[in-house]
Amino acid sequence: MSSLAKDFEDILQQSQSQNCTHVQYAFRMLQNEILYRKQKELSARLKLACLPLNHDLKNYDTSHTNGLTQIQFKQLCELFWLEQNFNIILMGPSGTSKTFLAAGLCHKAINNGYKAYFRTMEQIIKTLKLKDITSREAAEYKRLQKANLIAIDDIMLFPFEKNVAVDFFNFINAVYEKTAFIITTNKSPQQWSEMINDTVLVTALLDRLLYNCQVIKLSGESYRIKNRKEIFANSK
Repeated sequence: MSSLAKDFEDILQQSQSQNCTHVQYAFRMLQNEILYRKQKELSARLKLACLPLNHDLKNYDTSHTNGLTQIQFKQLCELFWLEQNFNIILMGPSGTSKTFLAAGLCHKAINNGYKAYFRTMEQIIKTLKLKDITSREAAEYKRLQKANLIAIDDIMLFPFEKNVAVDFFNFINAVYEKTAFIITTNKSPQQWSEMINDTVLVTALLDRLLYNCQVIKLSGESYRIKNRKEIFANSK
């Protein structure tokens, strides 16, 4: 019991000063250990999630107009869609908060006890290519197979090879019934076939992702450009 090795004296002093019984003292020690283990487990899950630096939805600017209403934002944060194994597709141009929303929802899911991971499409492709070659990517692949939620950032941003597309489809096909996805993309599903150059494969992929899915079309001015910072004051 790791936490008791460093905390038992403080717990003992508090219990003595409050005239606690032996049962109450034992309960406090076990309660302290449980809290420590939960915090340690949460820290481990957050580390494995690989979230970007900016992911706290408390900092989400609801005044920024991007097509997502405050009511919709609140519903996403409640995670009922995750309980029902729904997918979320955040579609829109760069700077409309797609990545921030995906990472924030992933972070909220982790805090609610789910196994959730944030990965770029490039990282997913790397894992699919190397899972049979390196132990690290093999472990990553097994981890993703057991996930409750996977956020894939910038899907179909660049074209990729047919064999990689097949591996990606096989991965989605293997987990889509038990794993929810958050997909961010700047291309419509109709444009995905241009990235893979295989209409049949793209149709089969979309069939799985869109079955239980909410597509959210984001729009408007880039938040980063609108709120860009400069080195020199009063520069134009």
